[in-house]
Amino acid sequence: MNPISDRQPIQCTHKWETHSPEQTISLGRIIGKHLNQSLTLLLYGDLASGKTTFTQGLAQGIDVQASYPVTSPTYTLINEYPGRLPFYHVDLYRLTAPIDLDEIGLEEIFYGKGIVAVEWADRLDPSDRPALRLELRFSVIDDNRCQIRTIEYGLDSSDLLHDIDICAGTQ
Repeated sequence: MNPISDRQPIQCTHKWETHSPEQTISLGRIIGKHLNQSLTLLLYGDLASGKTTFTQGLAQGIDVQASYPVTSPTYTLINEYPGRLPFYHVDLYRLTAPIDLDEIGLEEIFYGKGIVAVEWADRLDPSDRPALRLELRFSVIDDNRCQIRTIEYGLDSSDLLHDIDICAGTQ
């Protein structure tokens, strides 16, 4: 358990609107390229809101080879991929009860070396969220548009997401 996991965000909220799965992948890829240290990304949103699509782009941005297809680990819970940094894709959708992080290996992953993307992060107990994290909230606007809002917790004040608005071509 992490007693400071719910401290206030260090950075402001960023917000983007993507107009296609390709733009959602692009945003993930750009954020992945900006990641140079271990970090946990907690993804929140309804079914089909873009979480897995974003994660596929994130994997591209941290140089996971295309020969490793990034798919949602709904039944395995955790998939690991080699990249510039180790990449862990976690999907907690099938969990209906609170989990023991150590029991499924998440505590070691959260505090180890690598990038961790957790879909259905609302299944985590709030006290289990790492203090150093990026939260992404996905909302479907309509059939073609998705809004992605981020909040940075405990990250360097240089602002990890500073130039992404211009690069992604989204607002």
